[in-house]
Amino acid sequence: MPTITKTNTLQTVITTFEVTPGTCQDLLDELTEAYAGFISKQPGFIGAGLHVNDAQTRVANYSQWTKREDFQAMLRTPEMRERNRRLNALCKSFEPVMYDVVEVF
Repeated sequence: MPTITKTNTLQTVITTFEVTPGTCQDLLDELTEAYAGFISKQPGFIGAGLHVNDAQTRVANYSQWTKREDFQAMLRTPEMRERNRRLNALCKSFEPVMYDVVEVF
């Protein structure tokens, strides 16, 4: 389960997806299956959450990893590369970005 703390030494990744209302649920289904069947079983995975805006035009995925290299290794696997091609077909764009937590309120 993700925990947001300033002193955390974990790697935080926030991925945003731009979608249409017609493909939002398809993308959520694909992401849910990816986490349940593959991503959550990868070394270094801690937890993740999926978020959708009211208009169903944006999906945000917040995930935490033990270290940056764990996330990068997961992305390089043949299975995740294939999954990313399917995700890309369901959205206008998506971008995973690594962040450091600098403050918590």
